[in-house]
Amino acid sequence: MIFFIFIFGLIVGSFLNAVIYRLGSPLSLFARSSICPHCGHELSWLDLIPVVSFFVLGRKCRYCEKPISWTYPIVELATAIAFSVIYFQYQSLGLTTYYLLLTTCFLIVIFVYDLKHFLILDKVVFPAALIALGYQAYQGNWKNALLGGALLFGFFGLLYLLSRGQWIGFGDVKLGLFLGLLVAWPQTLALFFLAYFSGAIFALALVLLRRKKMSDRLPFGTFLTFAAFLAMLWGGEITAWYFRLIGIR
Repeated sequence: MIFFIFIFGLIVGSFLNAVIYRLGSPLSLFARSSICPHCGHELSWLDLIPVVSFFVLGRKCRYCEKPISWTYPIVELATAIAFSVIYFQYQSLGLTTYYLLLTTCFLIVIFVYDLKHFLILDKVVFPAALIALGYQAYQGNWKNALLGGALLFGFFGLLYLLSRGQWIGFGDVKLGLFLGLLVAWPQTLALFFLAYFSGAIFALALVLLRRKKMSDRLPFGTFLTFAAFLAMLWGGEITAWYFRLIGIR
């Protein structure tokens, strides 16, 4: 079964690539055909086989021979791996699994779009927040979800106001609302820790490799969404471990 989940993830990842591209272009999300971002030529199904077409075409467009970004196969593989991990974790295709697969799609779109454009779009984050709130309410966990959303929204909002937008963008504030609803209290603590820890490690690595300076801006939404995926699956275990570490039972 997990093989079919992996293949399904590759197909969904290909769709997410199209969504990410169209969000940053004048094209409608509901346009039926995919086009080359360089020459605008309509692509055939042979050009759109997840991962395979990228390598068969030699990383170039069949029509204009301009290079194809590595983003496309990476997103497809990342989606397939994420879907497989979720299925492996739950070993079923119940409501929770479908919900996690759907919210993972939102996380991937936000991750990649923020990485490429330093921007978190309202038309992505607000529908995701509504879906998360609806699921939490259905599960009877809406109070903890609202608390998680309020904490992240409030904390990031305070950082935004104190720095006048220098430390954090307002898109990250709105993203905090969605992620707090997605990863309800107290698992929100795991998300918070993982986001800042991964961000610090990545920033330090870039500085040591001389790819960035300490004053350079980093897309914080990418670290938040990555941390949210981990906390969404293992936030309970991480939070329990931390509470034991500090002597809280």
